[in-house]
Amino acid sequence: MLELITKPSQHQKRPYKMLLVGLLYGSLSLLMVNWFFASDAALSDASGMIVIAFCIMFSMPYMYYLVKFEEEEDESVEGLLSVWRAHSDALFAFMWLFLGFVISFSFWFIVLQNPNLLNFQVKTFCAINNPGSIDDCVSQYSIGGSVTGTGGMTKMGRFFTILENNVYVMIFTLIFSLIFGAGAIFILAWNASVIAAAIGIFTRYDLKEVPIGVARYMIHGFPEIAAYFITALAGGMFGVGVIRNGVNNKRFVHVVENVIFLLFIAMLILIVAAGIEVYITPLFFT
Repeated sequence: MLELITKPSQHQKRPYKMLLVGLLYGSLSLLMVNWFFASDAALSDASGMIVIAFCIMFSMPYMYYLVKFEEEEDESVEGLLSVWRAHSDALFAFMWLFLGFVISFSFWFIVLQNPNLLNFQVKTFCAINNPGSIDDCVSQYSIGGSVTGTGGMTKMGRFFTILENNVYVMIFTLIFSLIFGAGAIFILAWNASVIAAAIGIFTRYDLKEVPIGVARYMIHGFPEIAAYFITALAGGMFGVGVIRNGVNNKRFVHVVENVIFLLFIAMLILIVAAGIEVYITPLFFT
């Protein structure tokens, strides 16, 4: 029923409407997990991944439609500006969808006060920011813990750690989207949930501080996630292009050229995003 309410074709030229879709899907994911699995002795410990599973199920129809549509457009465009014009609507739609995920995840994670809802995401935050003492970090930053600073790595060390993590995410995004064009939604939803956990930690789980937390992480989060979305589009278009045209068709060569260009742009954006996160964001937020 949800795929009928939120028809992808209705948002193709109005990507900002995907913010509402992201808010809806993200809210339903956390609320359903909290209602159905919070008291389950076995599954409650896996709540962080079940949230992502629900989010993927809700988002899959839209992702499949969008990747298929973008590949069809890609066969008829040439040149850098033409590639951008052809795919900019999809990129902006992804960004608004992602922002909706981040806001809804952050809001309900704090409101529901259930530390298991994003438990794996808090562990991921600690693995990036305090890799030397992950267990202590999780105890400190989980809901109910005493939140203080976030580790003592040097800026250069954090830059390379963050960039390395982001490149791994980019590679997995590419692999997932190659296997199944819409499969990259797992990586995208996962990153939204990790940022939501980070926002909870940054705001000390204070609901009124969520707008500041969202602003703090979106300064570098938007370019970072844009790179993942570009990678997802590139992988999805390549996979669909192989199926539709084979490897000996001139159209396939054209698709490959555009995919390589998109991946190059995504890598540059990731480097810039890591620099912003380490050197620019701390100037405005502590």
